[in-house]
Amino acid sequence: MPVVVTGLGAVVPHGDQPDALFDALLRGDSALAPIFPELPKPAVAATVAFDESRWFTKLQLAGVDRVSQLAVAAADLAMRDAGAIGDVEPERLGVFAGCGMGGAAALEAAYRGGGRVPPLTIPAFMPNAPAAHVALRHRVQGPVLTYSVACASSAVAIAEAAKAVQRGEVDVAIAGGSEALIVPGVVLAWQAMQTLATVRPGEEASAVRPFSTDRSGFALGEGAAFLILESAERARARKARVYARLAGWGMSCDATHLTKPDAPGQARAMAQAVRQAGLLPRDVGYCNAHGTATRIGDPVESEALALLWGEGLGGLRVSSTKALHGHLLGAAGALEALITVLALHRRELPPNAHCTEIDPACRLNLVGARGEAAPALEAALSNSFAFGGTNSVLVFARD
Repeated sequence: MPVVVTGLGAVVPHGDQPDALFDALLRGDSALAPIFPELPKPAVAATVAFDESRWFTKLQLAGVDRVSQLAVAAADLAMRDAGAIGDVEPERLGVFAGCGMGGAAALEAAYRGGGRVPPLTIPAFMPNAPAAHVALRHRVQGPVLTYSVACASSAVAIAEAAKAVQRGEVDVAIAGGSEALIVPGVVLAWQAMQTLATVRPGEEASAVRPFSTDRSGFALGEGAAFLILESAERARARKARVYARLAGWGMSCDATHLTKPDAPGQARAMAQAVRQAGLLPRDVGYCNAHGTATRIGDPVESEALALLWGEGLGGLRVSSTKALHGHLLGAAGALEALITVLALHRRELPPNAHCTEIDPACRLNLVGARGEAAPALEAALSNSFAFGGTNSVLVFARD
């Protein structure tokens, strides 16, 4: 049973309109900016200008962390975008959400509260709170599930949602993820891992440089993105607009190291996704790479792509949009899936920004700094690779 994408919703650093987000990426607009000047080391992040009053009353906001607020807004926008989803029964509607770190703001407030901990701290920071709040908003009585798989969380959620639609367990799935972790404690923790980009004064917007010789790491981002999934048959019956078909998905575990990526493990997930889509690697024209701009991560992903594409690697266009919107961790897979869907739908490729010189260890056919038209694009791939060794890959095709 083919599964299609009929709705897109995002509340991310570039705004809450998917087409405007994509246009900003094509222009190379960076959402990275300095944060927390009080920290010992300078840091940048991509934050969301979010007006919670559009979605919640003051009374409703009690005990609702920012991560859940963003999720509710993005899911609501996705449902609106999908139009009248028909007479779906509440028990035939499901929420499949990814979230890596839960309510970081609530937890930070509890730690720094001087002994006074708000009574709703636990339900505010639990990782399944975003999915639960989306379910409450849309009266979802089917499966409401949260996947916490670090940076692969929401890509896994989308794949699991597609399986549920395909198996007939739900008629409509609200699938995606949310993350809101731009708080001092979390930033300090990531700085301690030495994975965040070095920040040069005056160059904050271009701090993240995937696949470039001078790359130094990623920048954190926040936001939420959701896709509405349903069967192609159901979408046709209600005359819905179809953005793309979710043609295949693949998951694997490196089982080698908790934080060090593994090229054969990544290649296994990509091969599974392409095979399930009924395609050959040469049929896939674009890859939205995981591309974290870390010294070790980018060459490993390049090697994984080479393992699968072989001599045909030059025919695959590649870009990492994290250079512009930051790394949304648990929501990264959902945002990047949404971007990949729009690349297919519009037949345009978002850029691999800020790459001054391609690292010889990353021999990829990178998209230029201003994006490119792709009139023949028929299939595209979105990579999400996580701490813990889990790899999740989604393949979308034009319907």
